[in-house]
Amino acid sequence: MKKRTRTRKSLTVKKRIVGFFAIAIILLGVVGGFSINKVIAESNNTAGNGAAAPVAVLAKTSDSDTSGAGGGATNANVLVKDLFEAYGGFFSKKRKFPRFKSKKFPKQSYQSKFVNNNVEIIDNSYIKLPKLGVMKYKNKKSIPSIIKYVTIRKSSTSKYYAVLTVDEEPEQLPKTNKSIGIDMGVSDLVICSNGRKYKTIRFDKKLAKKKHHWEKRLARRRTQALRDIQYKKKFGLSDPKTLEQYSNYIKAKLMVAKYSEKIANQRKDYLHKITRELVENDDMIVIEDLKTKNLLKNHKLSRVIANQSWRELRLMLEYKCEWYGKKLLIVNPFKTSQICSNCGYDDGKHGLDIREWDCPNCSIHHDRDINASKNILNIGLEQALVK
Repeated sequence: MKKRTRTRKSLTVKKRIVGFFAIAIILLGVVGGFSINKVIAESNNTAGNGAAAPVAVLAKTSDSDTSGAGGGATNANVLVKDLFEAYGGFFSKKRKFPRFKSKKFPKQSYQSKFVNNNVEIIDNSYIKLPKLGVMKYKNKKSIPSIIKYVTIRKSSTSKYYAVLTVDEEPEQLPKTNKSIGIDMGVSDLVICSNGRKYKTIRFDKKLAKKKHHWEKRLARRRTQALRDIQYKKKFGLSDPKTLEQYSNYIKAKLMVAKYSEKIANQRKDYLHKITRELVENDDMIVIEDLKTKNLLKNHKLSRVIANQSWRELRLMLEYKCEWYGKKLLIVNPFKTSQICSNCGYDDGKHGLDIREWDCPNCSIHHDRDINASKNILNIGLEQALVK
């Protein structure tokens, strides 16, 4: 049995490798100006079933879309580039095998490259987009003149966004010659080594009643719609509608998505304000490397931990420090809440209910979280000296 399993795995990998090279052939065909359908047919004959996945995706692009210089041609180039990145990530074992883009997924997107002024900001109210022409939009920020890509994205609440990728050099923030250590917690989202704490705001609880109100209606209307579909199929009364054609179900689904989006936007806005303030006030920021996946196994705290968005906070600090010329260090949080930041004495493991303690060695009184943030800062300073 083991030999058979190994053989199947090796055959699967070979098919996927053949599929990857089929994409390379297709890319050469697009660049060289050959008909994409002919290249796909040739890759099907040579690659076999292994090339089915990439070929099926590229088959959606017609000859007219790839021959011209409009939005369709640039979209095909972006599609091929994304496929190469996806397969490159798979073969480097950083990502899973590429999957098809589902039409049922609530967030849909379309990307196009900036070519021959196919993307243009006309004024503060109108924008020119590939394939769509001049569209009305809302924007409060100034947009740089150099635009590289545009992504048209539809949210789960049926709102459309034009995401522009631009070239811009951010202004460097003034140096403060300050360093800070950050401990992330549950009752307080961020605890700084200087004693400052940023409180946790449960945005999900603020809108919980309204969201739950529509979640109940969504579940009930979905059950009623499915029951109606099965009844019509059984007795053949009329052509049964699909679930998406029941307006009451769609309305409830849209309202649930609306409250979920509002909660996510409020949380993201709060994280942006915290990270911006930290980057402005400090030149070096030291944070702990938390394994959120392991912490979520605690079912009593899993919902609160998921609401904290520690990973998103870390990502914001990473790119903002890179933008504004600040330094971010990530350290191992091992025993940071047990060791005295004043004398280095290890007092052993403390339960989560112990929020304050006195050091038996130097008799100093510690706040658990502030002491942990000071230890995180000390570890970061040691690493900075070594580097």
